[in-house]
Amino acid sequence: MTLRKRIVVCLDVRDGRVVKGVSFVGLRDVGDPVALAERYEAEGADEVVLLDVSASREGRRTLLDVVRRTAERLFVPLTVGGGIGDVDDVDRVLRAGADKVSVNSAAVARPELLTEAAARFGSQCVVASIDARAVEGIPGVASGSRPTETRYEVVTHGGTRGTDLEAVSWARRCVELGAGEVLLTSIDRDGHRDGFDLELTGRVSSTVRVPVIASGGAGTAEHFRDALTLAGAEAALAAGIFHEGVTTVAEVKRALHEAGVPVRLTSFAAESASQAAAWVRP
Repeated sequence: MTLRKRIVVCLDVRDGRVVKGVSFVGLRDVGDPVALAERYEAEGADEVVLLDVSASREGRRTLLDVVRRTAERLFVPLTVGGGIGDVDDVDRVLRAGADKVSVNSAAVARPELLTEAAARFGSQCVVASIDARAVEGIPGVASGSRPTETRYEVVTHGGTRGTDLEAVSWARRCVELGAGEVLLTSIDRDGHRDGFDLELTGRVSSTVRVPVIASGGAGTAEHFRDALTLAGAEAALAAGIFHEGVTTVAEVKRALHEAGVPVRLTSFAAESASQAAAWVRP
């Protein structure tokens, strides 16, 4: 059976409201997370990712009340990230209703967190969130020579802190440590709507054995198609183009279906209701 590709909508939350910017800066208010999550589910989103974008930077925990209210209204899987510092934080977020927990900054600081979370809750609950940016050259290239491929650096704390980690090798290590999925965001492409970073996505997708969600740069249905086919991602995530009505999840899915990309065309809620009705006996 052919596995269907997923379209994921991201809700970046700050102070209880959904915000959006470009390359993680210039954030502006775009709405209520609960209302937006319900809207995108109705349009056919396969999953919703809720990221508390300022929690790690401000050194606080995720806004559990927002997670709880959002989870109560959704049928589709909900992934939550931001402010996850230890296994107890993972436990709190899952108990608040999340299906999966996304970890970025804390995993870089203490990689064992991924193993501990996977051992306690299962790898299917653990998402390694990797924010990456392209940097000039690659180690070992002589001065004046042209590098053959881009090096991608992992950044943390909402894109504000660089690390010495190379993104592709870090993704591989995260999976070895227990992550069951990788959420891969190109900071360079985020909000620019000129397409996903296919080189970065392709290199990670071909390196790890778990699903990769491409993030950063979606502007058209063709961009989703390229990430899901050319770069080998299992899912593609967007935010701004849906928040601003540039397109809808349903329109993107119809275009993908017409291009031969296997996707689920009905909404998850409608599909669940239909399946439930099939069990009702006259």
